[in-house]
Amino acid sequence: MRGIILSDVDLRGANLRGVSANSAMNGANLSGADLRGFNGSYVNLQGANLQGANLEGANLKSANLRGADLSNVDLSKTDLTNADLSGAILPKGFQPPQ
Repeated sequence: MRGIILSDVDLRGANLRGVSANSAMNGANLSGADLRGFNGSYVNLQGANLQGANLEGANLKSANLRGADLSNVDLSKTDLTNADLSGAILPKGFQPPQ
């Protein structure tokens, strides 16, 4: 999914396992979605709702996650190198990479 604009789309509970995307998904509702192995380097998820999504093994290098809701998400195996987490709602106890 390259170059597709999916702003404000409702993908609650969607199975996006292993999908590659560097699209505009700002404001998207991805709550409860299966994003295991998702390759989203440089994806725009600004203001997206990712509550309870499964991001195990996801690649979110250099992703725009400003203002995104990542509550109740296990980010322990997610690559967030150079991701912009400004204003994002992060899971309790999560320490963003420096």
